[in-house]
Amino acid sequence: MTQNNLQCNYHVISTGNQITFEVREPPESAVRMPEINTDNLDDKQVQLLAEMCILVDENDQKTGADSKKNCHLNSNIDKGLLHRAFSVFLFNSEDKLLLQQRSNAKITFPGCYTNTCCSHPLHIASELEELDAIGVRRAASRRLEAELGIPMDQVPPEEMTYLTRIHYKAQSDGVWGEHEIDYILFMQKDIPVNPDPNEIQTHCYVTKEELKEMLKKSKNNELLITPWFSLIAETFLFKWWDNLQNLKKFMDHEKIHRM
Repeated sequence: MTQNNLQCNYHVISTGNQITFEVREPPESAVRMPEINTDNLDDKQVQLLAEMCILVDENDQKTGADSKKNCHLNSNIDKGLLHRAFSVFLFNSEDKLLLQQRSNAKITFPGCYTNTCCSHPLHIASELEELDAIGVRRAASRRLEAELGIPMDQVPPEEMTYLTRIHYKAQSDGVWGEHEIDYILFMQKDIPVNPDPNEIQTHCYVTKEELKEMLKKSKNNELLITPWFSLIAETFLFKWWDNLQNLKKFMDHEKIHRM
């Protein structure tokens, strides 16, 4: 792990070929929220709850729009509310994956480690376009700038590889959760990052072996990892990672993987 890139919330101890993680305590703000009350939530994150997400059915066909807030309430998810999302996996020239630790201000899964960038396209003309998932890729470019401070011209949509889609559901706490059809986007490029601390509290580049150690720690409840990242890592990620120069053979734009 490159130490000048390492800003994760744990200490890495390397002895020979052994890598161990000394994990710090989970943040206080990760405690489950008992009721729907945005008064105690971060003001900026509450403002983002007004964004309009793209509602879809289980086949990813557009059905309308609703606010980010409504899309992430478990009470609505339990009724079947489903929206479109994306997950970006950005690798550097050393084939290391950029991870982020979500800030404590985030409403869902605060303090959790996850892939480079995870968000949703908005219900606006440019991000509703579906040919080659161009709308989703535009949204990814927008959010990479918002979260990681990467200028959009450094991460243009045409440089992102759209691999496939997954459909998953997960509760963050008793109030908030996720229910998404998630587009998987890959990109490899050396890009300086300047994260917004309201979105990201730490970030780091990891090797496959280091990520596997993190996944083990997560299973032992020693490290917080988002459920979608864990699902993707345990099913698809490492075979994709082994083929960064030959991803076309893994493209599947027909099937939605139910997870």
